[in-house]
Amino acid sequence: MEVNGIQSILAITCLALDPLFVIRLYSYRFRIECTFRELKQQVGAFYYHFWSKHMPRLSYYQKKGNPAPLERVEDEKSPKKILEAIRATEMYMALSCIAMGLLQSLSIYNIGKIRSDQIRYQRTPSQGRVSEATLMHYFRKHFFRLLAQKPELCITRIIQGLQEESEEYWDSMAS
Repeated sequence: MEVNGIQSILAITCLALDPLFVIRLYSYRFRIECTFRELKQQVGAFYYHFWSKHMPRLSYYQKKGNPAPLERVEDEKSPKKILEAIRATEMYMALSCIAMGLLQSLSIYNIGKIRSDQIRYQRTPSQGRVSEATLMHYFRKHFFRLLAQKPELCITRIIQGLQEESEEYWDSMAS
C-alpha cells in the first residue's frame, strides 16, 4: 500500500479477508486512539480505580497449578463485594463514554454557531467546529452558573442540597 509516497505493509493472520477491508479496519485504529485520548484527557474516564479489600491480590507471575485469584476467595460475602466493585468500574466507564458522546453531539450540533475563540484562546482556531476540549473547558468554567439559571432541574436541587448539608456540617464543627 502506498499513500503520499509512503509505503506501508499491513500484516494479517486471516488471509480470507479482503485487502480493502483490512485497510479500512486499520484506518479505524487512529479514530479509536483519538477517542481514548479524549476520554482520558477531557472526560477523565481512566482517573478513578475502583477496588475492594475483598479482591484477591493479582500476580503477574502466576505459577501453573496455582488456583486462579477468584478461586482463592473463601469468604461468602467477598464474591458479592468483588462484583459490586467490577460493576462500579463498568458503570463509571459507561457513563464516561456517554459523557464523551454528549460532548461530540454538542460539538456537531454547534458547527457554525459557536467559534472556539469565543470560548477560549487557541493558537490555531478550528474551522467552525468546537472541539470536545473546548466544550469541556467551557463547562468546567461555567457549569455551576448554568445550573443556577435552571433551579427547577433535579441535578440542580441535588447539588444545592449537598452544598447545604456540607455548610451545616462545617458550621457544627465551629466552636
